[in-house]
Amino acid sequence: MKLIEENITQTLEEIYLIETLNLDNKTILELGCGAAAMTKKIAANGTNRKVIASEVDEIQHQKNLKLDIPNIEFKNFPAEDITLGDESVDFIFLFKSFHHVPENSMKKALDEMKRVLKPNGLIYFSEPLYQGEQNRLISIFHDEKYVREIAFEHIKQAVEKEEFKLFKEIFFQTPVSYKNFEDFKIKQMDVTHLDTVYTKEIIEKVQTEYEKLSKDELTLLKPFRVDILQKI
Repeated sequence: MKLIEENITQTLEEIYLIETLNLDNKTILELGCGAAAMTKKIAANGTNRKVIASEVDEIQHQKNLKLDIPNIEFKNFPAEDITLGDESVDFIFLFKSFHHVPENSMKKALDEMKRVLKPNGLIYFSEPLYQGEQNRLISIFHDEKYVREIAFEHIKQAVEKEEFKLFKEIFFQTPVSYKNFEDFKIKQMDVTHLDTVYTKEIIEKVQTEYEKLSKDELTLLKPFRVDILQKI
């Protein structure tokens, strides 16, 4: 297992990678579902999929409840305290969310995921890499280098201690587009889970760096690492 891959050649939308897994007739848990963008795609594809999607941000959770999608059940529990029964889910997905679990709760979160997984069930960790222009822009106002490294170390240790088996590790990049700096600000800075008030100087610095790349529309390639772990 490795934290970073400098030479990523695979460019794709992540949903295509997800759909290589056998998710039909399965109970699927997503932790840290955010605005449920990926949740809705997973639920809409295939057949007979039951999706349980949890988000700890209460503001976003209330928005999710209004979606009213038949095969999605929205919950409000954290990864370290999953209020589901033992061996009750087949797959667990975490998209850009494991590094948001408090450091002192990461081990507990992994224990909880193992508890609720059925025998041979899989956990899909998708984590952004600390590299590339998108990461450089975001790190000006929200630097995640440390928490991403700690999250990876917890995943790696769980495999080394044989609590899980590494099923597959995949590196890929996906295009992310913005109409202009204001669109970037809305999508990356004005999000409820950050709950941050930015100074004028920080906003101006991010805008300056954005506009060095483009005055208007901008497409960046965002690199990811996916670690798929299997319950032993």
